[in-house]
Amino acid sequence: MYLKDFLDQKVTQYNQPGFIELDPVSIPHRFSIKQDIEIAGFFAATLAWGQRKTIINKCLQLMEMMDNSPYQFMLHHKESDLKPFLNFKHRTFNDLDTLYFIRFFSAFYKEKESLESAFTIGWNEEEDIMSVLLKNFHQYFFQDPFAPSRTKKHVATPDRNSACKRLNMFLRWMVRKDEKGVDFGIWDTIRPYQLICPCDLHVDRVGRKLGLITRKQTDWWTAVELTRRLREFDPIDPVKYDFALFGLGVEEKF
Repeated sequence: MYLKDFLDQKVTQYNQPGFIELDPVSIPHRFSIKQDIEIAGFFAATLAWGQRKTIINKCLQLMEMMDNSPYQFMLHHKESDLKPFLNFKHRTFNDLDTLYFIRFFSAFYKEKESLESAFTIGWNEEEDIMSVLLKNFHQYFFQDPFAPSRTKKHVATPDRNSACKRLNMFLRWMVRKDEKGVDFGIWDTIRPYQLICPCDLHVDRVGRKLGLITRKQTDWWTAVELTRRLREFDPIDPVKYDFALFGLGVEEKF
């Protein structure tokens, strides 16, 4: 059990408010209204590739373009309010992608209360339901006949055997419940034990060094393999170990 004790210690070290400032999770933490947290969190997770400082700056720019009230913006913006977004770009995420996300959220929140309902299509209490939920979410998100085909690459799905790192990170933020202040725990249907560990480069590398991953490539089944190993340490809240693996990789260059 040495490895569990070691990882538990690292979870305690990194799952605390000091982690927030330099991480994309700081973007949804600027808000207190549930829908603002969901929208800001979804954009922050989607744009989370590259240097963390750049990601945060781009997200702050995007929130400012929505008058720092993304929920109200989605409900009440006019066509003319969309012009500034024609100049928004982060790596390969461009104005077309941004405008489609806005189109989706605007239509969605005029009918639904919380984004959780889009992530729980086909939900049940089974441990390994996440593959179904993410596939269904992807289909739902792009059901609009005017959805640009290029935008589909920015929302991952297990159908493409993606590890779905950004979506799994977003879901961790929304679902995990503890008193540490990093994750929000504002969703109630999806259970923490159903989450899949976000498998980015750092987590992947550390997971392999610790013998938690044996699969050669990094794909959906790698994230599942890692999560199943982490469930051996904590079957109720396995994805808390994301803090340990990420912290070891980024802060300690493990």
